[in-house]
Amino acid sequence: MRLFDTHTHLDAPQFDDDREEVIARALEAGVTKMINIGFNRDTIPTTMKLAETYDYIYAAVGWHPVDAIDMKEGDMDWIASLCSHKKVVAIGEIGLDYYWDTSPKEVQHEVFRKQIGLARELKMPICIHNRDAHEDVIRILREEKANEIGGVMHSFSGSWETAKMCLDLGFHLSFGGPVTFKNARVPKEVLAQTPMDRLLIETDSPYLTPHPFRGKRNESAYVKLVAEAAAEIKGIDLQELAEITYANALERFGIV
Repeated sequence: MRLFDTHTHLDAPQFDDDREEVIARALEAGVTKMINIGFNRDTIPTTMKLAETYDYIYAAVGWHPVDAIDMKEGDMDWIASLCSHKKVVAIGEIGLDYYWDTSPKEVQHEVFRKQIGLARELKMPICIHNRDAHEDVIRILREEKANEIGGVMHSFSGSWETAKMCLDLGFHLSFGGPVTFKNARVPKEVLAQTPMDRLLIETDSPYLTPHPFRGKRNESAYVKLVAEAAAEIKGIDLQELAEITYANALERFGIV
């Protein structure tokens, strides 16, 4: 069985004491590919280092909406230059975050639009962060013609109505730990209706830890718990769910 964790933060300081052991546990759990996300000035270099160190770790690079206020002239060129690296498979995570009040909305919108434009220019898929901003995220994706490149709605948390709009734009929906929570009715309902060829799984580790480890540090090995929950929701066996989501990830991110 092969599993693909399409969104992780293995360079996070939470892993500084045991990063190699965490990666080893992921491999033991059947996680044979991972995408690490570099989302600001600090995490882009550490993400690139991981991708260059481990054959099975790939990179996404972009500017997170929470950090949009910190983007300087030249940062977009930096991201563009990294996209030619053979291990960089997406621009992200990018998008909007109306929960954390760190970057003004207009700044977030500008940075988001610029990165969609860059992705279209480079023909790269995008990884979307969307927190409490469904309407504006969909509107900007439409206005900036993001359907031309598509991408992934990371840790999808919206309604089925929002999901349908994302699917119509050519995006995949990625699900993580919340689909294992007993009271997470909406994510489970949306996952159940998501077409199999648009379904991805992730951890977002060290965050959003699945049951039964909720409240503790998440890690990529736990994507197997997400896969088990998704298989149960879909009414298929774990092996089939793993292979389908693995193949979906390879295709979506252009990994040969």
